[in-house]
Amino acid sequence: MTKKVSIFKTLGDYFRLHPGATIGWIWVTIMPGIGSLTLLSATDTLSDFQIDHLADHLVFALVLAILLGLALLPTTLCALATGYYLGWLGFPGLFFGYLLANVVGYTLGKALNTDFLALLYQRKPELQQQMENKIQSPLSLIFFIRISPVIPFAISNFLFASLKIDLKKVLLYGIPGMLPRTLIAFGTGLLASSLLDAKKAMNDPWQWAILAFLFLLSFWGLYRNWKSSKS
Repeated sequence: MTKKVSIFKTLGDYFRLHPGATIGWIWVTIMPGIGSLTLLSATDTLSDFQIDHLADHLVFALVLAILLGLALLPTTLCALATGYYLGWLGFPGLFFGYLLANVVGYTLGKALNTDFLALLYQRKPELQQQMENKIQSPLSLIFFIRISPVIPFAISNFLFASLKIDLKKVLLYGIPGMLPRTLIAFGTGLLASSLLDAKKAMNDPWQWAILAFLFLLSFWGLYRNWKSSKS
């Protein structure tokens, strides 16, 4: 009888054979936290940034796309800072910056995680039909991953790229999933008296209650999604 290979051993073998992918996954895991500390230490400098012309909106969106797409900052803190420093005037740049950041992060993840599915199907052939079903119809998978408060934006981009989910579908189904958390963070920044106060406000009980609800919703959705693919 053939011994089944665990998914963790498969992942370990993949990362051992793909050092670039290993570095990439470590990068998107730790760099947003480092970027947060850097941003919070430069709060006085950020107050000088103004949006007065169309070119300013374009520059703002492009800068956000690079920072978020390369996992240099977390999306929540960017939404907080945008709400606090720029208000509703900065929301279009935030929205389009998110869109472009999806493209940047997905492209990077696709380049680094070239043959992940091939190795997974080779080691775990029983997963192939389930995974292909989800990849062909990924609406709920993408939505519930994006809405989850425990799956960072940069990591989800790498995940979608590794699973070879079409980028157009990632954009189409992912944006609605991102909006709830984005609007909460943006609104918190909009009402705050300082960026540090805005960050502290994210720890208020009602904020935790919303995040807990989103977590449970995403867990339920992903569990239901996986059970339906097995049936």
